[in-house]
Amino acid sequence: MAQHPDAIIIGTGVIGTAIAFEMAKAGYKTLSLDRNRQIGHGSTAGSCAIIRMHYSTFDGTAFAWEGYHYWRDWGDYLGLPDSADLAQFKECGCFVMKTEGNGHLARHIENSRALNIPHEEWNADTIKARMPIYDLDSYAPPKRRDHPDFGHTNGGALRGAVYWPNGGYVTDPALSSQNLADAARLHGAEFRLGVEVAEILQSDGHVTGVRLSDGDEISAPIVINVAGPGSAHINALAGVLDDMTIQTRPLRQEVVHVPSPAGFDFEANGMVVSDSDIACYVRPEHGNHILIGSEDPECDPDVWTESDTDYDRDFTDQWTTQAQRYAQRVPELGIPSRMKGVVDLYDASTDWIPIYDRSSLGGFYMACGTSGNQYKNAPIAGKLMAALVSYCEQGGDHDAEPMRFVMPYTGVEIDAGFYSRKRPINTESSFSVLG
Repeated sequence: MAQHPDAIIIGTGVIGTAIAFEMAKAGYKTLSLDRNRQIGHGSTAGSCAIIRMHYSTFDGTAFAWEGYHYWRDWGDYLGLPDSADLAQFKECGCFVMKTEGNGHLARHIENSRALNIPHEEWNADTIKARMPIYDLDSYAPPKRRDHPDFGHTNGGALRGAVYWPNGGYVTDPALSSQNLADAARLHGAEFRLGVEVAEILQSDGHVTGVRLSDGDEISAPIVINVAGPGSAHINALAGVLDDMTIQTRPLRQEVVHVPSPAGFDFEANGMVVSDSDIACYVRPEHGNHILIGSEDPECDPDVWTESDTDYDRDFTDQWTTQAQRYAQRVPELGIPSRMKGVVDLYDASTDWIPIYDRSSLGGFYMACGTSGNQYKNAPIAGKLMAALVSYCEQGGDHDAEPMRFVMPYTGVEIDAGFYSRKRPINTESSFSVLG
């Protein structure tokens, strides 16, 4: 095991392993560390792994559209043997309800047109034809189930949606991380699991490596924080929080798992759906089930946790609220008495847009605030971070002159400063995710 790698990568979730893959391909000798004993078994394993390309910001849309192409061509991108067990991308499509809250998707449509992303505008008849289990009464604003008006329509109805045919989801997010790690190993990357970083070593304003909780020290001139919900803790260890306008915190989330209504095969005919009228997103799940997540409306309290390891893993009334919100849209939905689903943490940034950046400590980089919104972007995030590390290590001043990055598939150039730790809070963000 290398004790003097070129770069240490903290975290083996889907973003961390993508960075390891791209760094290794670029010629860096990388060592990835994770306190979990299996790759991809942090917050990535709890991800709904949704692949979508609709965003309210142009940069976010461009990044997501680029990311789609790697999932579409997953096997070619990885270069693993034909016998490899690969995660599967189900390209079932994604549609988003037009609501007053999302500006009837005007910005999303504008961004998709600018980038030539396939999309269709659906009227109510088309929605009903594609999803006959849906009732299009409007219930906005979203409410909790103990509200006296919960379940009562406001008298209006949803009139349309926008459909992106290339949307979908990955069936096994943990396996996708393991695929990336296997691909990285082909280029010399190494992984060390079941270890915890206790200290970020530094000298004269530059990182020099890490000390593990067992006392072992590993030297490296580059350290990349991709610790998911633990990212704020790692940044604090490095002492890099003071100049960050955007910071990250672990946010507890619940995802509901329920069977499809009788007579409708949601696994085969369902889609990823975002519905801000009831503040839910859904996607098909194996066994003709539906996963239901919250779009974090104002009425749902944010449950921030001080620790990314010590938090309540039991379901709460939030589970029932989400299930019953979706039952407003799908009246025949069966809600089982036994709660099933996922309780996990997001690594959420101040404006729900990730940080891909250097830090105030030389050689210390961060790919943080990614949970819930960046799974889809993992491959292109890996490429961006590898390019950013090279740019800065070769003398580029990313704070003063942000790196320009051309995305390989689409040829679109973006300003990597969009993801800066020092940016103003982006008021164009939706401040929610499909995670």
